[in-house]
Amino acid sequence: MTGHIEPFHLSVPQAELDDLRARLLRTRWPDPGTVEDARQGPPLARIRALVERWRDGYDWRRCEALLNGLGSSRTEIDGLGIHFLHIRSPEPGALPLLLTHGWPGSVLEFRHVIGPLTQPVAHGGKTSDAFHLIIPSLPGFGFSDKPTEPGWHIGRVANAWVTLMRRLGYARWAAQGGDWGAGVTTMLGHMAPEGLMGIHLNMVMVQPTPEQVANADAHERKMLADARRYDEQFSGYYKLQNTRPQSVAFSLADSPVGLAAWIYALFQDVSDSGGEPERVFTLDDMLDDIMLYWLPNAGPSSVRLYWESAQAMKQGGMPARPMPTPAGISMFPGEQVRVSRRWAEPHFAHLVHFNELERGGHFAALEQPAAFVKELRATFAGLR
Repeated sequence: MTGHIEPFHLSVPQAELDDLRARLLRTRWPDPGTVEDARQGPPLARIRALVERWRDGYDWRRCEALLNGLGSSRTEIDGLGIHFLHIRSPEPGALPLLLTHGWPGSVLEFRHVIGPLTQPVAHGGKTSDAFHLIIPSLPGFGFSDKPTEPGWHIGRVANAWVTLMRRLGYARWAAQGGDWGAGVTTMLGHMAPEGLMGIHLNMVMVQPTPEQVANADAHERKMLADARRYDEQFSGYYKLQNTRPQSVAFSLADSPVGLAAWIYALFQDVSDSGGEPERVFTLDDMLDDIMLYWLPNAGPSSVRLYWESAQAMKQGGMPARPMPTPAGISMFPGEQVRVSRRWAEPHFAHLVHFNELERGGHFAALEQPAAFVKELRATFAGLR
């Protein structure tokens, strides 16, 4: 498959779905814990409700048909098979846009923005707002191959994405990302490969300086407080996956409920939902995402990206110089780690767009698709 792009038709054997249901039926549940709220993690009743839907009402074949209808393909890059969705706009002047998900997201994180981005006129936009979309699964995620050797950090992924865009024949393109997708997209912005005309981020991987912290205004102090709360209450998964990802790998591989609860915790903690993700995501949207970890057994391989990138950071991390590529930033209030415009500006040589929105969290495209689309249109309108 080296150098070639091949259609990827997903057809999960029924035996795998039967095995999943049998495992769900045999779940050994924990006790409810000693508090009724989410301070210790996902409440038992919430996970029971999610699993009940998974076991007796959820339809994987619907999701499978959706993926097969979105230009699902694979190609080999740097020794790994990479799965990606490729949705071309009918508009001849559409701008190619690379969208990169994070953890515990997937290519389906962008499902609700595909129509508005590729067919803008039908969704309140103009012909000039059109994008061709390229949405790859990170290595070790979804139906991309799992790395079998160390070294697949976000910098290596960024290089692979450059190869992917060239292989697709795109000479001029843009990139967007949140979570690890923001890390990959930030690396692309610093690399400034030929053809990359701009990026957009809904998460920014920079920290305020001690001086900026000391001089923080009231709005920035709220950001600092939210970041502290994230570190103290919500970041256990991050610290574990940064240091001992294989410790949790056995549970993620063997127990569908264990995997679901581990992922649900992030939907609960970092969405703009007041700790009730069912308010902003349907159960099926969450289960579709979980299935892209369960079916290919990608839970263990996906969490290793944290360890890999932590090792890379020890060798230098992000470049210190301002990013040369034009960039847009959208800060959604439910994102736990945010930056103000004045904190961000020193890190970007050409900050063409910065906005703080009223609603939305870490999974911006899935939570607030209309606002997300508007932010991308605003970022790239002057760069096309």
